[in-house]
Amino acid sequence: MDAMLLIKAAIMGIVEGLTEFLPISSTGHLILTGSLLGFSDDKSKVFDIAIQTGAIFAVILVYWQRLADTAAGLGSDARARRFVLNVAIGFLPAVVLGLLFGKAIKAHLFTPTVVASTFILGGFVILWAEKRPQSTVKIQDVDGMGPLDALKVGLVQCLAMIPGTSRSGATIIGGMLLGLSRKAATDYSFFLAIPTLIGAGLYSLYKERALLSMADLPLFGVGLLFSFVSAWICVRWLLRYISSHTFVPFAWYRIAFGIVVLATAWSGLVVWAD
Repeated sequence: MDAMLLIKAAIMGIVEGLTEFLPISSTGHLILTGSLLGFSDDKSKVFDIAIQTGAIFAVILVYWQRLADTAAGLGSDARARRFVLNVAIGFLPAVVLGLLFGKAIKAHLFTPTVVASTFILGGFVILWAEKRPQSTVKIQDVDGMGPLDALKVGLVQCLAMIPGTSRSGATIIGGMLLGLSRKAATDYSFFLAIPTLIGAGLYSLYKERALLSMADLPLFGVGLLFSFVSAWICVRWLLRYISSHTFVPFAWYRIAFGIVVLATAWSGLVVWAD
């Protein structure tokens, strides 16, 4: 396989891992990076979704003890059963709406202009959420969530079907607006990502299997590896970061980055391929 193509796969994997769990939109960054690299054909879109699985393996590794304890306690621990139920409830809306509208959204909204616009809008939403008083926090950790809380966050997650919105941003900031603490919203966002991203990756691979062949294994393998490593570093850093910081810097990053993309597109300085 072409070495340059593998280098592009590695770059895309790093971008995926570093952005998947931050409130800055991994899909948006992958669309923009792929546009710059000339890596934006139909196969690359399957690749973008598939390498999310590498990032999810990083979350599973970081939260391995909690996940193992939950699996072991399903038969006897009410807390474990409630946790699994809440993740399942939060996952369901994305499945339903994804099957109904996913194809239309990919056909019409996966463009640099849409991504840049939602970058900016999402940045202002984060600023608004972080200005809310701490007295609005009602749930301190994921075990304090009920089924209705999980459903609300799951519905908010569906906003991330619009590229540039950010799945992590929607669930974390949405969770905070719904009364979860910053840590509870972040933890639940990570747990909810496991079925959501694995399901999306497997579904995309199955649906677009005609585009793929055994010759693509090195390409996908490199993307998955770099996605896993960079996501593992990012998740561990983010969990330390949120203990004493807000998401405001990410909001300003989104706004600034979105403005740069729109300005370069309108001026013709960069030709962002749709």
